[in-house]
Amino acid sequence: MPGKNTQTSALSGTIMCHAMWARDGRELADFYATALGTKVSQTYPDEHGNEAAFAFHANGAMYLFYSSASYTAPVWPEQELPFHMDFVFDDVEAAEKELLEMGATKPDHQPGGTYWTVLLDPSGQPFCIHGSH
Repeated sequence: MPGKNTQTSALSGTIMCHAMWARDGRELADFYATALGTKVSQTYPDEHGNEAAFAFHANGAMYLFYSSASYTAPVWPEQELPFHMDFVFDDVEAAEKELLEMGATKPDHQPGGTYWTVLLDPSGQPFCIHGSH
């Protein structure tokens, strides 16, 4: 077959961690840990010994949140996002209510119609929530 690569690749990686930045990494880590039903379990210091990154494990993945004084939230939907997270909840209406109570906000722009809802986390980054139909 023309163009077929017959060499065996050594590449077969696994994602170890999902990392995000925010002005307050601890606040964001606590927000997402609560949304996923867990708690922050690890902290990592910066070069001066100050807590700078906060992690937890959920559903076989590690989530890591860094504090950055220079962080600015994306201007969404005007700016394209390099990535975002989607969450599924059994009761999406109840989950939306709790997430809003925890500090999320709901922007006017909702491109998902009845399929998904866009929320902004406490750092201003969009994420989507879906029901588990």
